[in-house]
Amino acid sequence: MRKSTFRVAARSVRLDLSTEQRINLMNISESVEQLPTNGSRGRVYGDPYRTADGGMVIPVAKVRGGAATPFGVFVVHGGEARWVPAMDSNRIALIGVTTGLLSAVIASVALLRRPPWPDLSATSAAWSHR
Repeated sequence: MRKSTFRVAARSVRLDLSTEQRINLMNISESVEQLPTNGSRGRVYGDPYRTADGGMVIPVAKVRGGAATPFGVFVVHGGEARWVPAMDSNRIALIGVTTGLLSAVIASVALLRRPPWPDLSATSAAWSHR
């Protein structure tokens, strides 16, 4: 079974919340229960986890063809919500290697079809350019 390494890059979003909205943010567990968790198609939100410092982490997965892959997490802490996407480093490396290989093949084909140096031929005692 192949294991993938996932790294996260944080993107922060500042929320300007009123007092009423902050009170509602405290009841976020109830709101999270309303998110779709079925295994249909699209995004699936997991159970929220409380952190030791009072924050909350909500995992998100993308479902395609019956298989779920990590998509990222929502981190809610102190009135601020951040989206932290999960990046598959193996996929990024594969795209880089494939791009380099494709570039090398295209350059090789171009050089084999027409060499970059001029054609020279010998006529009598002098060299002439065709």
